[in-house]
Amino acid sequence: MNDKGDWRWQEPGSAWKGVGIYHVTLTVPSREPLLGTLVIPERDPKLARVELSDFGIRVKTCVDNIPTHHPEVRILQLRMMPDHLHVVLHVTHTMPVGIKTVVRGLWQGVKRIGRELTTSISSNSIRDNERCFPIFTEMPFIRPMSRRGQLQTMIHYVQMNPIRLATKRLMPEFFWVQDNIIIAGRKYKGVGNADLLQRAHYAPVHVRSMWVEAAQKGDDKPLRDYMNSCVLAARKGTVMVSPFISEQEKAVMAVLLKENLPFIYIADNGFRDYYKPQDSLFDAVAAGRVLILSPWEYDANKKRVSRAECVEMNKMAEEICTPSINPESDSGLT
Repeated sequence: MNDKGDWRWQEPGSAWKGVGIYHVTLTVPSREPLLGTLVIPERDPKLARVELSDFGIRVKTCVDNIPTHHPEVRILQLRMMPDHLHVVLHVTHTMPVGIKTVVRGLWQGVKRIGRELTTSISSNSIRDNERCFPIFTEMPFIRPMSRRGQLQTMIHYVQMNPIRLATKRLMPEFFWVQDNIIIAGRKYKGVGNADLLQRAHYAPVHVRSMWVEAAQKGDDKPLRDYMNSCVLAARKGTVMVSPFISEQEKAVMAVLLKENLPFIYIADNGFRDYYKPQDSLFDAVAAGRVLILSPWEYDANKKRVSRAECVEMNKMAEEICTPSINPESDSGLT
């Protein structure tokens, strides 16, 4: 760490050999539950666990052995899921090889285990034309972490994986991506409670820059009054609609979440395969209090929202709140 408490995950010229924290994800590309089975005792997501298959146990052992081959590496967290795994690695001091070499070694090890499994399946098959397909065809994804608080957030995310998967399976209607939701001529995809589009009253949450500027100069009453009015309207049954871009808008959303009040969230990116809402929204989506809408296809390379997109999303919020607009869905769940 440096003096500010930030992880220095890559020194210049170190080729990822230096001290750092890395989140590694390894996925079965077919998404078959080859590593184990999700068990939900008493249909309670909080009790969910993954019971590993023999194959999953061998893969876990391969991960557990990383520090044996690379003493500089500690495993901070490992979570095995039915079709993928997450591991958080801590490189404690400079290594003779880079983290990518470490992860590639892991990949080669689990691929070998996978080949043994598929060869066994193929040899025991009654179909003569059965072919042996590799299980792990894609190299693990490596994500370095360097910001304050990122490690704790990632470990919490990894630990919560079984609970979130169990929640999705018990309440699938709120986690399927709904297609062709048309509002004011725009076509959206959505995740969450689409019935929120049938409520009587809507209002946008859009903090104006002039209120923020006035607050910075000492007059925070207009800003405070507006933010309070959003919460008061929600308490009276109005569904608030917003991309929640600014810090002040995020603060309003935090109160809505805390008080279990419904709202519609406009996202600046679409929904990837096997999409899960971010931690702050997940439980509210599961409870039917939130609908997430996006008119865009998912872009894996998207890093930040543009000014033009912010303007467009605020316009979308206004359209959704227009009384004459009757949202409709051309098709059911996809």
